[in-house]
Parts: sequence; structure tokens; C-alpha cells
Amino acid sequence: MSGSDSTLFRARVPTERLKRAEKVFARLGMKPGDAFNIFLAQVELRNDLPFAVTTNVERLLTTEEQGKAWDHALGEY
Repeated sequence: MSGSDSTLFRARVPTERLKRAEKVFARLGMKPGDAFNIFLAQVELRNDLPFAVTTNVERLLTTEEQGKAWDHALGEY
């Protein structure tokens, strides 16, 4: 995509939410615009949202459970 193929997208978001998210993005070497472009690319690839939107909150896995799930999916290392 060349610079002329871009669109300025503006959105109003809660200030504190953006500040917290920017800290995560900074750890990843990203800016909010980079994260938004990744989100849009995933929507485009999947032709859907890249995560479930639901009112049913799932329990998060413990560190041990996540490790076992990774080992099962990827093999032990």
C-alpha cells in the first residue's frame, strides 16, 4: 500500500484505556495505528472478528493449564 492508498481513521476512545493499551503496544514496538492495522488485517483474512464477542465470560487458564495446552498443541520443548 502506498501513502496515497491510506485513509485517516479517527475514533473516540476512553483516555485511560488508550494509555494502558499504548503501554502494551510499546512493549511490542508498536504504535496504536500499527495495532489497528493488524486488527483490520485479521478481520479481512478471517472475514470476521479475530475473537469471540460474547456475554459469557470464559474462565482464564492458569499458567499450568496454559503450559499443558501449549505442550499438547506444539509438543514439549
